Amino acid sequence: MRYEMDIQGYRPSPRYSLGEDFSGSSVNGDTISFNNYFMEKNGSPFFPVSGEFHYSRMDDRRWEDELIKMRMGGINVVSTYLFWNHIEEEEGAFDFSGRRDLRRFVELCGKHGLYVILRVGPFDHGEVRNGGLPDWLYGKPFEVRTTHPDFLKYVRRLYAKIGEQTQGLFFKDNGPIIGVQLDNEYMHSSAAWEITTGISNEWVFVGGEGEKYILALRKIALDCGLVPAFFTGTAWGGAAYSPRVLPLWGGYAYRPWIFYSHKGEHPATEEYIYQDYHRDGVKCTDDFEPAYQPSERPYACCEMGGGMMCCYYYRFEYPFKSVDALANIKLGSGCNWLGYYMFQGGTNPISKNGTYLNEAQVPKISYDYQAALGEFGQIRESYSRLKAIHFFTRFFGDRIAPMETALPEGASQIDPENLDTLRFAVRTDGESGFLFINNFQDHRLMPEKREQVEIKTAKETYRFDISIASEENAILPFHFDLDGILLQQANAQPVLKTEINGRPVYVFMAPDGMDGSFRFEEEAEVTCSKPFFTVQKNDKAVNILLLTREEADRLFILRDGSLILTDAALLEDETGALRLETVKAENTLYCYPADRLQGNARRIADDGPWGVYQAATAEKQIPVVCEEAAPCRWKLHVPENALDGLKDALLQIDYQGDIGMLFLNGVMISDNFCNGGTWEVGLMEHKDKMPGAMVLKISPIREGANVNVESAMAARSEKVSALIAELKSIRAQPVYEVKL
Repeated sequence: MRYEMDIQGYRPSPRYSLGEDFSGSSVNGDTISFNNYFMEKNGSPFFPVSGEFHYSRMDDRRWEDELIKMRMGGINVVSTYLFWNHIEEEEGAFDFSGRRDLRRFVELCGKHGLYVILRVGPFDHGEVRNGGLPDWLYGKPFEVRTTHPDFLKYVRRLYAKIGEQTQGLFFKDNGPIIGVQLDNEYMHSSAAWEITTGISNEWVFVGGEGEKYILALRKIALDCGLVPAFFTGTAWGGAAYSPRVLPLWGGYAYRPWIFYSHKGEHPATEEYIYQDYHRDGVKCTDDFEPAYQPSERPYACCEMGGGMMCCYYYRFEYPFKSVDALANIKLGSGCNWLGYYMFQGGTNPISKNGTYLNEAQVPKISYDYQAALGEFGQIRESYSRLKAIHFFTRFFGDRIAPMETALPEGASQIDPENLDTLRFAVRTDGESGFLFINNFQDHRLMPEKREQVEIKTAKETYRFDISIASEENAILPFHFDLDGILLQQANAQPVLKTEINGRPVYVFMAPDGMDGSFRFEEEAEVTCSKPFFTVQKNDKAVNILLLTREEADRLFILRDGSLILTDAALLEDETGALRLETVKAENTLYCYPADRLQGNARRIADDGPWGVYQAATAEKQIPVVCEEAAPCRWKLHVPENALDGLKDALLQIDYQGDIGMLFLNGVMISDNFCNGGTWEVGLMEHKDKMPGAMVLKISPIREGANVNVESAMAARSEKVSALIAELKSIRAQPVYEVKL
């Protein structure tokens, strides 16, 4: 089928500064500001890519390497909740030690060039007990999330403690903190008061004072030394809005909360349909109903589904290809700030009195979230696939940010059940631009597409012959400047630009199903052939490197612009030192320029422009002895010193049942709602306690369960027709670190 887009009449929308509420200057003269379309750094477009990482939900020994992985994956802003009940479990007793050491976490972000958004509450949610509010607030003679002076007194005390921990770390002080979020989903979302739920099913107050409450929190924050370049607030679902706070959006296609009332299968959602989120008067098919004119603020996101937890009544293996497809949709729909919740999974701490601090609908400890980076640092397919989009926004964000969305007629009204119509959008400045294509739909399987898209500008017509695989997405350029050489169009996605041996190198990716073809201006001469070739025009020359999707998923760029392909996690610290975190003892790496790697990596071959290297370490086996101790319980034994010389070990458990729980010396260290996938538990933080008494408990699925209360006495007992609990396999996967 042939689709047409006519953008000949394009006229840019007005642009204007958002003023001093959305700007800041550092001691060294750097500036951050916003206009009504995008963020600026030192007066030029800057494209934020934020990832949620809850520092108190991870052993602090893991922090630094996980932050490096985020940076290597293209994240440039870390957002983090400050859960009130994690730092003030007992009234008046604040704890900022160990995994709660906020200052150290922020300093590590700054060390590795990552900006920070503090989400300071007082209410956060985040599937934490009471939405993050301490239990002791429940018995106070006032309502929470109000401007009652006694509640605000406690908020002031909280913010003052946060201010003490972050003194000197804000952007104005040359620090990494650029933004502060006030409360979360105020007047939209709540959480159960876990101290009463199950008895009275009572919920935390959702709020009702609108902007008055938000501005009260803003004033207290400033009074307490929380002085960012800008404040943010969640904007969806009719949440309270203030013109003095940057509204942030999101999108989740996998929604466990619907099963509070929904019965049956999860429906296909509208999240994978292109919209125009920055045009006044446009009706979107999702819940985008801002309390302001869309043209007045950038469309920016802080909570795109970077994964999703399993809830007790909704368990599933998260499709990792959904994440970069959603990023493509948001970009094509006008987004100028990509933000993921979660990007880094975590493990909830246990309170000092033994209370579990997750809310009841999710596992008591695990908050892996099936995120791009797992709770023990596992690299997921979503992490690998997102890099191509993140690098694109880093190297070409100054081009895309000023561009506006144009949609074909009816595009935003496509039914999610319609799997045949091509879903596409254009972002353009009227002459150049990008064609966005999405062939992913949640809870459905899209067929492969072969279509033609014609884009008419005032000067040129571009005809794209599209072939795209199922579950794939693409960003295709037209009228794309390559350092003075015009790329008319390509069936390949721009990924990044670097410089090797004094010549610009543009890296492109051929999405699955596409031929990776290029059409240059007539004066340009192409020498050599794909996947590495040179384009020349008069005295100008650039190199082009075309990668497959599989190669792009393995791509990393170093601080000096060198490129490396590897299956492992590549970590480069602030000095340029390189390490691999890998589950394989032998690793093959491709490096461009070919002679870039030295030291422990051994060059074994050349492959086109790539040098092929091998990096190896001694392979290690970790025996796990498993003995059934009682019905649904197993004793596990990992030998003493089994983890010596390793970075970590992942206990991998395949089982059938309801809930899995792992105990060490009588204390639960991990739990899991069975969803059919492999349950992984990192053992590094427990190394000093091993080989302690480790017990695996599988809570069985109870068929025909019935509670018998037919007694004249106070007696209750459960009767079941069958118990299903099976340990299928258990093993320990070594995690190696190889210095390059």
